[in-house]
Amino acid sequence: MIQCTISTKTSIDQSVDGIVFFLPESFSITGSLATIAKKCAPHLEALIKHHDFKGGASDTLVVQGFDNGKIVHLILIGLGKKTKETNPAEIVRQAVARAIRVAESRKIATLALDVPEENSGFLTMSVAYMVQTIVETALMSVYAFDDFITCNDSKVFKVTQLILCITQANEKEAQVALEHGTIIGNAVNNVRHWVDMPANRMTPDVLVEKAREVAKKHTIECTVFDEKKIESMGMGGLKAVGMASHYDPYLVILHYKTKKANAPTIAFVGKGITFDSGGLNLKPGAFMDTMKEDMAGAAAVVNVVAALAELKVDINVVAVAAIAENMISGLANHPGDIVTFYNGKTAIVGNTDAEGRLVLADALAYATKHYELAAVIDVATLTGAVSHAVGPFFSGLLTQNEDMAARVSKAAQTSGDAVWRLPLIDAYKKMVKADIADICNDGKTKYYAGPTNGACFLSHFVGETPWAHLDIASAAFDVPDIPYYRNGATGAGTRLLIDLALQWNAQGC
Repeated sequence: MIQCTISTKTSIDQSVDGIVFFLPESFSITGSLATIAKKCAPHLEALIKHHDFKGGASDTLVVQGFDNGKIVHLILIGLGKKTKETNPAEIVRQAVARAIRVAESRKIATLALDVPEENSGFLTMSVAYMVQTIVETALMSVYAFDDFITCNDSKVFKVTQLILCITQANEKEAQVALEHGTIIGNAVNNVRHWVDMPANRMTPDVLVEKAREVAKKHTIECTVFDEKKIESMGMGGLKAVGMASHYDPYLVILHYKTKKANAPTIAFVGKGITFDSGGLNLKPGAFMDTMKEDMAGAAAVVNVVAALAELKVDINVVAVAAIAENMISGLANHPGDIVTFYNGKTAIVGNTDAEGRLVLADALAYATKHYELAAVIDVATLTGAVSHAVGPFFSGLLTQNEDMAARVSKAAQTSGDAVWRLPLIDAYKKMVKADIADICNDGKTKYYAGPTNGACFLSHFVGETPWAHLDIASAAFDVPDIPYYRNGATGAGTRLLIDLALQWNAQGC
């Protein structure tokens, strides 16, 4: 894992293999770049012209310099130019990631970077936000799931060090930002690692043990209900989904309590299907092979609470993870079965592959009954349809509460976990109405709106609590063209929920 540190010395004075420069389109060679060019790369300007490097958003150039008998790589990363869609933080994220990818390809292990000053060009960011963003992204960029590759030569080359060079006046706030960025980046990578683990290694039992370990490490109250307890409590949805598996279903509750008096409590509820075969409504093979990712919501909420405990957030946070394996056997629930949930509602199982809403229903009902909540947000890889609605760069946001919509959208903007709001109105709720039970988990197809269908079902289990639903199925796995991800898990929703909690008591939400 990469080690990020703060230094008040300039990048020129660091003993590293590579120095990174962020350059806007139509830049000029000035400042530290001019100084280091004069010192160890007098040919820099000629090479820039030769390679037609103009600082465009996808431009990179590596120039070898020579300083005190040692080769130093100057890594030039283009930032492009300001447009109507420019998000300064995302520009920085992608620039950091491209620098890491260049370093990996050239086997450059140690890097230094002069952090741009506040409001440098169109990067209108405070130094603290810049440092936190750089550190989070560096950690996310070096992550690679190679646990089961036995040949070291086949593994991704690891960049081991990034020194962030800042002025002495900014040192204190930069150090705090570095610590925050490290906590958040590590939380995202923990989620990714859990999701990337194959289903034979990340079973429901293992996921529960991971949650227990997190709770013990951070002194968080942890409660685990096994299948027997779930059944006795009347959690028919979670029981039905998990009963065909060799492994018990579980409900896991982690409760972080702030020391601040009279603090509000918010709940994060996550779907934790460690493998989803589809049940008796069996998935086609092409749609089944990545279904280890179906526990991404549970992985997120557990690690979010751990990060918030480290950050000592001044609100109370409850994470509820509904964990099961959706398999087939003689014990499997059938299409047409009727289940009764924790809040007494009944549903007919129209499709056993719409299992996520069945387990979330019990989890949401439990959270809203047992805690006095200011809000509840569920996070789930719920529908394939959300990918058709928003593509891979967004998660779907559904809520009828405008305050929740504003809060989640703000956290999405600052964290980099982008969301796109999808329609959720009362008129659509008739799509989940059933003839012989209260509701059906597979709504009427004439309404088409798959993500809204799922949200309409879940709305029956939150009562009057302010609620938002995040469908992360589009963004949780194999997201293309974003350089700080590789193939596999992304940790979608993790950064968003952390920022949402950190911003909860802020004015202007």
